[in-house]
Amino acid sequence: MAQYSSAFAPSSNLLQRYYTNAIELRATLEDFRITTTIPNTQPAALHTFAGKVENGIIEKFGSKDTQRVIDSWRLLDKEYEHREFFGKEGTNPQTSDCYQYAHSYVPGLTVKPFWDIDEIPWTQKLAKSYKEIRKEFLDVTKDMKKLQQDGNNVWAGALTEEAGGYGEGWSTLVLKDRGIWDEVNCNLFPKTSKAVSKCGIPATEVFFACMKPNTDIKLHSDFTNFVLTSHLAIDIPESGNNKCRLTIGDETRQWINGEVMVFDTSLMHDAVNEADTTRYILMARIWHPDLTEVRRAAEEEIQAATSGFGGAKTSSKKKKKAKR
Repeated sequence: MAQYSSAFAPSSNLLQRYYTNAIELRATLEDFRITTTIPNTQPAALHTFAGKVENGIIEKFGSKDTQRVIDSWRLLDKEYEHREFFGKEGTNPQTSDCYQYAHSYVPGLTVKPFWDIDEIPWTQKLAKSYKEIRKEFLDVTKDMKKLQQDGNNVWAGALTEEAGGYGEGWSTLVLKDRGIWDEVNCNLFPKTSKAVSKCGIPATEVFFACMKPNTDIKLHSDFTNFVLTSHLAIDIPESGNNKCRLTIGDETRQWINGEVMVFDTSLMHDAVNEADTTRYILMARIWHPDLTEVRRAAEEEIQAATSGFGGAKTSSKKKKKAKR
């Protein structure tokens, strides 16, 4: 990991843009329904933080294998926001929600609202672990008071004001964040953690997510196209009755217990729970399949470089140490 002097600290604006996971759509519908043109980029000045990070990536990984990542970093530094229509043929672009909206953007990656899980081997392995994961989850969460005492940031809401798009009814219990396992929470859910690891999921984040009854998540983007999202439906109220639904672009699917979905949340999306009980899923943010191992490592290098300057997400609750 290259060292980046505090003399080259990034602007707070750059950090905010890099670390935004989800933002409530504040623009009007007309604002995201446009297609932008990717601008030409130049190497960042070496005396700047952006230049130091770019040079560190090239020195460690070479420029040929990481060109897409370098281009992404340069676009971010230019405050470029990529917007592009991906609706099906015959869809009216003026009324469609199938637009990619990403300011953390790697050019040239495949875009699909929902990915075919038959083409992603680890999804079948995860689905086979459903009963074991569900049983452990229900056993541990039945004593919510004890879970709150023993766990880290149990059912925490959005950690930044910008993440308000998820709504007040959405909260998480984190097992893995930015490639680092939460030892305390993993000790509470050892079978789940082991199953996820054994499946070989290329995950940067893993967490349980709950959505309260009769709530929705407003139309928004997660603003990052090089990370996809997967859901394993753990405990879905009225499973199969279309009460709990997820819409990516113009395509809507329902959560069904035991099923895995993989989708692209750089596309505009929303969700709803119309049932009278809470919906629970196991969620993972995964590297885009088009990214090579080298490109993933380069993205991790950027995360490591910027997190040292306060980019990492924080919570008001102090983390507990794992019991040994």
